[in-house]
Amino acid sequence: MYMLDTNTCIYVLKNRSDKLRHKFKAIKNLCISSISYGELCYGIENGEASLRTERYEELQLFTQRLTVESWDDEAGFHYGLLRADQKRQGSIIGSNDLLIAAHARSLSAVLVTNNTREFARIADLTLEDWI
Repeated sequence: MYMLDTNTCIYVLKNRSDKLRHKFKAIKNLCISSISYGELCYGIENGEASLRTERYEELQLFTQRLTVESWDDEAGFHYGLLRADQKRQGSIIGSNDLLIAAHARSLSAVLVTNNTREFARIADLTLEDWI
């Protein structure tokens, strides 16, 4: 399973990369975290009011191609482990990134992101950068 990070979703939605668009169409087992879905909705709400309806329609089409995985107790367990580990190391990543990393790890999903520098600090998390 491949979990797309929020930044990868934005690249797909804005058609910024032919390579990414082809991968997105070719791979069948795609998902996003409900955390990323929330970030995408926030981006729409925080953007130009006149474009909101159009942006939500684009988001709906986008999510028809994948699964929006709900946050569950297993993801919460991984979050607790990761956050404690990060604190011990003195190197905590952004809160939403940590939630997404925990969610991906709890599902044994490959996290697809162009923010590999941040996510590489998470133990036992497989990363790919399609951009």
